[in-house]
Amino acid sequence: MSGILEGKRILITGVLMESSIAFHAAKLAQEQGAEIILTAWPRPTLTERIAKKLPRPEAVKVLELDVSNDEHLARLEGQVREHLGDRLDGVVHSIGFAPQDALGGNFLNTPFESVATAMHVSAFSLKSLTMALLPLMSEGGSVVGLTFDAQFAWPQYDWMGPTKAALEATSRYMARDLGKRDIRCNLVSAGPLGSMAAKSIPGFSDLASVWDSRSPLTWDLSDPEPAGRAIVALLSDWFPKTTGEIVHVDGGLHAIGA
Repeated sequence: MSGILEGKRILITGVLMESSIAFHAAKLAQEQGAEIILTAWPRPTLTERIAKKLPRPEAVKVLELDVSNDEHLARLEGQVREHLGDRLDGVVHSIGFAPQDALGGNFLNTPFESVATAMHVSAFSLKSLTMALLPLMSEGGSVVGLTFDAQFAWPQYDWMGPTKAALEATSRYMARDLGKRDIRCNLVSAGPLGSMAAKSIPGFSDLASVWDSRSPLTWDLSDPEPAGRAIVALLSDWFPKTTGEIVHVDGGLHAIGA
């Protein structure tokens, strides 16, 4: 029986550690039959080492990509064509960054320059990355990003909260404007995980502890695979008319009040 991504070509960003959601998305994508290409910044060599742990490491190319660099975005289409050919079926946006003064309880004192950096890298890049790859998606496709539920103000998360709200709005507008090209744009809202991104948030344990008391399903901080499965499902043809959606993979906490 063939996998649900058999024959598809997928670009995946954000594979930094074996514990990252993006790594598990890449692993599952290969297991489900996809050809993949990875991007990394600022240390492509780190991603190249992690990629060796994928099921078919010999088939994986890692490209250097800073999504805030217009030159990098301009060359991306050609690089992908060189390694995957003239068609791309899916994009995984797993990119987020905020300067340290935008996190950890400093919300009221964060300068605009830091907020602008966070917004550019974490939210605007969903649009700029997709547009850089749009010529390769002439047959339609699926864009899947990662968010952290922006309905609430989370402890220590500070300006990454408004950044994720911007990401969620960006995804909806992209769904609106790319639908006529048969390109779907959806987000996966994952619960807290012990990834590199999480470790960069001061006081992350305070945020994660909310899941101990409120999550209907037992939540495992060390298991990114459920989120990876959701990404692969959204990349597949099993959601052909779903776009502008946010799929929660958070143990059900988003549905619980107190």
